[in-house]
Amino acid sequence: ATDLEIQMLSSLPSLLIIPFILLSGKLTEKVNTLLLLQIGLAIFGVSGILYLLSNKMWQLIAISAMLGIGSGLIVPLSTGLISRYFVGAYRTKQFGYSSAITNITLVLATTLTGYLAEVNWHLPFLVYLFPFISIFLTHYLMKDLSSYHPSDDIPSDTAKEMGKRGMNVKALIKLMAFYGLATYLVIIISFNLPFLMEEYGLSSGRAGILISLFFLAIMAPGFVLNKIMQVLGRRIYMVCLLMIACGMGIILLSRSEILIALGCVLNGLSYGIIQPLIYDKTSDVAVPHKVTLALAFVMAMNYVAILLCPFIVDAVQSLFHSDSQTFAFWLNLMVALMAMFVVMKQEKLSL
Repeated sequence: ATDLEIQMLSSLPSLLIIPFILLSGKLTEKVNTLLLLQIGLAIFGVSGILYLLSNKMWQLIAISAMLGIGSGLIVPLSTGLISRYFVGAYRTKQFGYSSAITNITLVLATTLTGYLAEVNWHLPFLVYLFPFISIFLTHYLMKDLSSYHPSDDIPSDTAKEMGKRGMNVKALIKLMAFYGLATYLVIIISFNLPFLMEEYGLSSGRAGILISLFFLAIMAPGFVLNKIMQVLGRRIYMVCLLMIACGMGIILLSRSEILIALGCVLNGLSYGIIQPLIYDKTSDVAVPHKVTLALAFVMAMNYVAILLCPFIVDAVQSLFHSDSQTFAFWLNLMVALMAMFVVMKQEKLSL
């Protein structure tokens, strides 16, 4: 396969996820949410079957496009359903659980596919068959939501505050920007850590273990999110950005795998707090039947940040004529500190 084909295979799902996340969010206003969820899961599952049957590169690329479409339809619905079923502290807790489950599944699936690939290159795609289990489980949701009418539970003062669009656009843009920034800051570990460790003279193969620790650390805060919020209060975002900056600093200043692991864990923990909190806050900036659309805009920023991250780093690195693998980490350290001071300033103004 050519480099272009490999890049298309890797990036095409993410490219298609973004528009279909937004389309899914918009469709929830007119199409039954559970029907849309079942369609997305079916497309996702059928992609898994086709992967198992494919034997040509163009087929893999086409199926990856199909996978991106199915995934894009599913992504905002998972969080949108949480907003429907839960309120208050219970909703925050469920967003925490959702984030934790997502990241532990990511680590387990990645490990599983590594072993399966040694047997046959088709076998890792078995993980894409799990949506068929989810389709079966949606029948239990149908019973609970059969009499749900989102327009019935909108307080008049809330509807007036949100305006004609049904959402606080200014607050939504802030949440999108912050979530995109947070994703950009921490995803550099997944992208650049192997190259940095190689530059340090350490085993780049160990980077896989450290990246797994990073994702495991993202999982951990989800189980105790409410307690973390009680302890940190309004300074929670400032503390998270400080943790990211400290993690980057430790990775840069150390040559020990143990200390680099600590830096990865700090970044993971901070993102594990930010991610579900952003979803929770997004549920408050729109009227109920617009919440899934608002979540779609926010969640799309995750994929936008992942796609743009390498280009941003390369552009700034070229500007400073640097070819060191430490540059990306220094850049994100500075950005995290600047963002922290902006958040601190906003907190003082709100007080």
